[in-house]
Amino acid sequence: MEKNNRPDTPCVAVCSTTFDDVCRGCGRTVAEVADWVFMSQDQKDLVWERILAEGYPRRN
Repeated sequence: MEKNNRPDTPCVAVCSTTFDDVCRGCGRTVAEVADWVFMSQDQKDLVWERILAEGYPRRN
């Protein structure tokens, strides 16, 4: 997914961190989800790069 084509947030409305600290939908940590609106674009880009490399976001 190209940087310019990304949605504002990786959230896919499959919010669950039941078994660990990472959301099974978007791949962000609990802290990243909570801090998202306060992050700089550079910080968001780093999160996007990591979650895309890990196969997120996913809807299942």
